[in-house]
Amino acid sequence: MKEEIEMTHHDIAISVQGLEKSYKNIPVLTGVDFQVEAGSIFALLGSNGAGKTTIVKILSTLLKQDSGTVSVNGFDVASKPGNVRASISLTGQFAAVDEILTGRENLIMIAKLRHLKDSHTVADDLLKRFGLTDAADRRASTYSGGMRRRLDIAMSLVGNPQLIFLDEPTTGLDPEARIEVWNIVRELADNGTTVFLTTQYLDEAEQLADRIAILHKGRIIVSGTLAELKELFPPAKVEYIEKQPTLEEIFLAIIGEKMEK
Repeated sequence: MKEEIEMTHHDIAISVQGLEKSYKNIPVLTGVDFQVEAGSIFALLGSNGAGKTTIVKILSTLLKQDSGTVSVNGFDVASKPGNVRASISLTGQFAAVDEILTGRENLIMIAKLRHLKDSHTVADDLLKRFGLTDAADRRASTYSGGMRRRLDIAMSLVGNPQLIFLDEPTTGLDPEARIEVWNIVRELADNGTTVFLTTQYLDEAEQLADRIAILHKGRIIVSGTLAELKELFPPAKVEYIEKQPTLEEIFLAIIGEKMEK
């Protein structure tokens, strides 16, 4: 029986209970609870300023919570931040690429920082996987937005972290580059990596996420699969064809209800 309990414990990549955080006495997070299953894609949705980045910073040990318990890959973020950092990777809204270095040099640098032995092989493998081999020896400053974001994600995969945080990964990308990033995210999850995605693009969550949570005014007001969220939406008026609600309509309806209350 004990073994079974340990197994299920490991199937949860992120567990958050009663998370609170204020800045200068202004509450940003006021009691956030959620869990993320290992190997899944979890999307945290919310408008600008809802607190999405604050949650990512706390989960990735960049910021301390005021209260609540937060564990990532089985480690408590407050008492074991080193273990958490060793098992995750973080990609922000703005690419952390060094523009003076080439694509290959950027990857080699990260591999060396992660103390990997064969940094050149690691770099070559990732360049190939992300379709950057032809551009490998050009300075990153010459890359398009989509290429830069691909390089950024490639850099965050050096050392095969169990969990990757993507904070608004497609903000400012053109539609073609967004779809490329989506394909990368799907591939990561297919290979067993847990992906925690924040986004304000509802279609992005709809396309990618196994589970979606909506953050509004410092709390998660609803979370579930897309199908579960669709059930919260008032039934479609039967005209000639029953129209499926988009995630955007669900989001606005749920937030509208909360506003009225």
